[in-house]
Amino acid sequence: MGALPLAGITVISLEQAVAAPFATRQLADLGARVIKVERDTGDFARGYDTKVHGMASYFVWLNRSKESIVLDLKSAEGMAVLRKLVSTADVLVQNLAPGAVERLGLGPDEALALNPRLIHASISGYGRGGSYEQKKAYDLLVQCEAGLLSVTGTPDSPAKVGVSIADISAGMYTYSGILTSLLQRATTGRGDVLEVSMLEALGEWMAQPYFYAEYGGAPPARSGAQHASIAPYGPFGAADGTVFFGIQNEREWAKFCTDVLQQPALAQDGRFAGNALRVDNRAALHDAINAVLGALPAAEVLSRLDATGIANAQLRDMHEFAAHPQLAERNRWQDVESPAGPLRSLLPPVSSREADVRMDPVPEIGQHTEKILAELGLHTPGPARPGTIN
Repeated sequence: MGALPLAGITVISLEQAVAAPFATRQLADLGARVIKVERDTGDFARGYDTKVHGMASYFVWLNRSKESIVLDLKSAEGMAVLRKLVSTADVLVQNLAPGAVERLGLGPDEALALNPRLIHASISGYGRGGSYEQKKAYDLLVQCEAGLLSVTGTPDSPAKVGVSIADISAGMYTYSGILTSLLQRATTGRGDVLEVSMLEALGEWMAQPYFYAEYGGAPPARSGAQHASIAPYGPFGAADGTVFFGIQNEREWAKFCTDVLQQPALAQDGRFAGNALRVDNRAALHDAINAVLGALPAAEVLSRLDATGIANAQLRDMHEFAAHPQLAERNRWQDVESPAGPLRSLLPPVSSREADVRMDPVPEIGQHTEKILAELGLHTPGPARPGTIN
């Protein structure tokens, strides 16, 4: 494999929780040196749970291959170190409370005056300006504000997405924005200022239901695990479990009736002539499907679907996902070292023929403080006080 694509790029991150650490971990995967600035109690995501041999599952996921330095940013010494780091870095990423980075004297204008080649990236809940600027933004709350819960759940009750999707979307756009700015800087020689809000990042992912509702007159109905606007598409009961499948066109619908249900007359039923009518008559459609599939073992249903070329899936829990044969057959697992020993982890999802990825250890709090200070020609500052970078 070739060299790491971002080798030689240094990222300073004033980060916490999920959004910024997700962006910077992906930069680290590609070889960037990510220096994570922490208070003496550490990124509070270190304490979200203790499920990974005493460490937090969130922190393990988001912080491999990084270096941790503890600084007291309320002290002149701590700020002097941070400014020295920023002055020669390629990227500064921060998701502190609104206005905190400006109070540190490292807002976009001040930071670029210090280092004109710097890419200054900020993640916030609702963006700079506007009446929501200072509003606290947790993932579930942003899911609410972006309308996600209005289309997720059952007709009787909304449901949150089971992962931190607002944070993840903001982290993804920050990551891709930084890569774009690095390419741009290679041409212009100038740094850049990037701002990503969780609301706007998740809002981009909500564009299809927005268009559906804005121009269709009514929002998509909450439909549980069923697709809101395609039928049949979702879970169906077999004799010994549940199978998922989706029909995408009329050719598949006819083959499904003939080869899977073995009820060719159903393909001619006027109630189900086209996707729109199948959605309108979903209850009757499901009754007809369940009358057949409910008597068959799940393995038989999946076998018929595969043979017919109809997309299907097994509903897996996390243990079944961890044992997924496709991931094992493609060698997608690799151990990552941590303070608690090796942790089986998924490789990054993008594979490159030309470049490698890095999966180095998850750091302890302040593990690299002395090393980084020595590189700067500085002595270790006094003990940091808790809560000093918010």
